Parts: sequence; structure tokens; C-alpha cells
Amino acid sequence: SRHGYNRPEQPWPHFSDPLQHFSPWDHSDTEEYNVHISPRQKRDVNSSVYKGKRCRMQSCFDFSLCQRNGFKVYVYPQQKGEKISESYQNILSTIEGSRFYTSDPSQACLFVLSLDTLDRDQLSPQYVHNLKTKVQSLPLWNNGRNHLIFNLYSGTWPDYTEDLGFDIGQAMLAKASISTENFRPNFDVSIPLFSKEHPRTGGDRGYLKYNTIPPFRKYMLVFKGKRYLTGIGSDTRNALYHVHNAEDVVLLTTCKHGKDWQKHKDARCDKDNAEYDK
Repeated sequence: SRHGYNRPEQPWPHFSDPLQHFSPWDHSDTEEYNVHISPRQKRDVNSSVYKGKRCRMQSCFDFSLCQRNGFKVYVYPQQKGEKISESYQNILSTIEGSRFYTSDPSQACLFVLSLDTLDRDQLSPQYVHNLKTKVQSLPLWNNGRNHLIFNLYSGTWPDYTEDLGFDIGQAMLAKASISTENFRPNFDVSIPLFSKEHPRTGGDRGYLKYNTIPPFRKYMLVFKGKRYLTGIGSDTRNALYHVHNAEDVVLLTTCKHGKDWQKHKDARCDKDNAEYDK
């Protein structure tokens, strides 16, 4: 409260608004948003991304598991020989160290895979192959019901579709950079894109008592990433220099992306690359 009063503890929120029931994906609901991939690839993407597009908590989540034992989260045991990134290991370790964790799947309300789904870019060294077969062979998968999938990157340059390479079924998706077309309200979770250096747990508690203008922080907005000289996202990222002021707003981009980036090089690339490296 802005007046300093403590709010009483509230139970789980009750969403009184009517939730849409699950219905199969309808091709007429989407657009052919990607011209770089073949029709067969588009069908594969659609089958994996949109099959559970109409899922909502009421239709694709079994609340009886939570009512029976409370909110408990089960993390699948890590399989021998499966590689896992430091970032995903931090996520799993944080869950396992929380009071919501249970090692007994029969007590669980929510299920989290030990298979690393964070980076689904096929060009990435962190990409886990044959994930479709591995996920569907899990005895508790149940078409993804009551499962939560974490993802930071999906698709491959230059298209970057939201295809994860496997059918998530009725699972919820905690994803960075998810499009409004694919985001399922009150079901999916939008998360920020974080680096592997991101701390596992938070630091000191915040001290925000009221809004302060100007803010106490030196930086109001920071972005560092690749400049897409062509293709999806190029218009947005090429315009970031308009906002960058090198003081409280710092937006750094590099043109060094892809094998033929020099062919598309513009007059600002040298300066942008130098600022990015600095």
C-alpha cells in the first residue's frame, strides 16, 4: 500500500471472467507469417505451436491435483547423459530449494521437465536434439497437462519462429519474447530474456516506498544485442539508436551477425560495433 498499510493475506485469486474452452487449432486463425520456410516446415511449426492454442486454465489444467495436496512442484530427475545449460540448472535448483518442491510426483500439482528447453535454436550448441521423442516418452507427460515449459530462444536465424521442436500439448509456456498471437492469457507466462550470469536468487529487498522522479538509479533502460540488418526485427533494432543517449538510456547493437553481415553493412555499423565492443 502506498500509505504503508499491510494487506491481509489473500487466497489464490478467483478469475470470475468466463474462460474459453479448449478447441482445436483453426488454420483460419493464423497468418502465413514466415516466407523463408517451406510449406512443409510451416505445417510442422503450426502443428507444434498452435495445437493447444485455445488452452486455458479451466480447460487444460487439472486443479484437483492442487486441491488434494496443495501447490507442490515436481522436477523430473535428470537423465544420465543429457546435457543441461547453467541457466536451466539454476532454474531447476531454485525450484528444488523452494518450499513448494516435492520429490514425490503423486503429491505434485505442477511438473517441470529436467530436459533443457531454454534454447531451441537449432544453430545453438545448447540445442537438445530428439526432444520430441524424449518428452513424449516420459510416463507422466499426459499430453503436457499440469506441466510448465521454460523457453528463452526459439526458431533459427533468419526466421526465428516460435517452434520449440516438439508439441507442448496442454502444457503452460513460460517464454521470453512470446508473440501476442501465440500468448494464451491467464495460462502462459511472459518472462524476460536473461543471461547465464543472472543470479539464481534475488538481492536485497526493494526500498521503493513511492515514485521518485528522477529515479535514484543511473540507468532507466539498457539493451545489448545484435542488429538485424535484414529480415524480421531489423526495422525495430535499426531504430534503437534514436533512443540511445549514452547516459540513462543505453542501447547497444552490433552488426556482426550472420556470415554475410558485411554485405548489408550500413554507414552506422562501424560506430555501433565499436560502442558494442566497448
